[in-house]
Amino acid sequence: MATASIGGSHLVASTQAGAKFGWQLALLVLMVNLLKYPFFRAGVSYTISTHKTLQTGYLEMGKGYLLVALGLNSLSAVVNAAALLMFSASLLSYFLPVAVPLPIMCAIVLAAILFILLAGHFKALDNVAKVIMILLVIATVAATAVAFSNGPVAPADHVSPSPWTLAAIGFLVVTMGWMPAPIEISAITSLWLKRQCKEADVTPRSAMFDFNLGYFTTVILALVFLSLGALVLHGSPQALATGSIGFAQQLVGMYASTIGEWSQSLIALIAFLCIFGSALTVYDGYSRAVAEALMLAKGKTEASHGFFAIILLIVAVVSFIIVLFFKSALLAMLSFAMTLAFITTPMFAWLNHRLVKRAPLAPEVRSGPLLTLFSYLGLVYLFGFLALFLWWKLAW
Repeated sequence: MATASIGGSHLVASTQAGAKFGWQLALLVLMVNLLKYPFFRAGVSYTISTHKTLQTGYLEMGKGYLLVALGLNSLSAVVNAAALLMFSASLLSYFLPVAVPLPIMCAIVLAAILFILLAGHFKALDNVAKVIMILLVIATVAATAVAFSNGPVAPADHVSPSPWTLAAIGFLVVTMGWMPAPIEISAITSLWLKRQCKEADVTPRSAMFDFNLGYFTTVILALVFLSLGALVLHGSPQALATGSIGFAQQLVGMYASTIGEWSQSLIALIAFLCIFGSALTVYDGYSRAVAEALMLAKGKTEASHGFFAIILLIVAVVSFIIVLFFKSALLAMLSFAMTLAFITTPMFAWLNHRLVKRAPLAPEVRSGPLLTLFSYLGLVYLFGFLALFLWWKLAW
């Protein structure tokens, strides 16, 4: 889950939040992560206690709940996959001496993803992804430390625009949509955990420790990326690029300007592999979730590898069609994916909240009074802000 999270939400949303508004959104980023925590935690607490996936729990609440989850997951699968496909292809273009059309780069990346997942080489890449994530964390923390020592690029008399205006609501929604990830990722985490329990000795305590470590690492890194944007880009005369390749170069240049020009190729490689790993987990996880939901709706318990492969290919084709539609408008594609994630988030949060309340959870993972309070506050916040966003869209 941490690998899936530290991608578009951190490299794009957090960095943009700092670049546009300085430190003003730091508290919002922290609050969003904390208020979403109970709903992500549900994927671990429910599965480790019942040895069932979240989607099985949705079915037990009523088939209608499962069908709602299936519909939302199907839509999120193709949109989020397309966004990460475009992002990874844009970063890969950084290494080419000549300009190659983005659809061709996306086709190359997508072919590699399908080969890895269908050939069964995901486990080996998963181990490599851990090394990549560690390198990205070291590079980001180092760049932020150097940026702090150099001081902000914004002049002393720079006046930061306010994010607390009606005009900025759209950007706030984009920032919160993938922060730290879409909540439907909890269903994917549940699937992965169930499979892990079959292959290893996983206890409720160890499962919750692993989840908390990964989750709060993503929270801290979200603030680190925001700091980097606030120190290096905020107040700079350089505007954020909207083109895919231009934005990728700007992202790499942000690191290079603080760590040193020698690091450009290394940072570009790490960033590409990070987003490529996120794309892999999204194509794999969403396809498995959709395949499982379809099998459960038919009265079966698990999806075969062949059925998973069919769903994966459908997701790949539809996501590539979306890429052809958006072409080089990377930030527009990412903004669309993050906005969609925010709109669907309250429903998944409510499903997870209701499921955990009625499930017989293990004592080690039961919700205490504070977590229960955060769960209710999270629901109020998510549905309240969704209503505000819809009003803003219709009225403004």
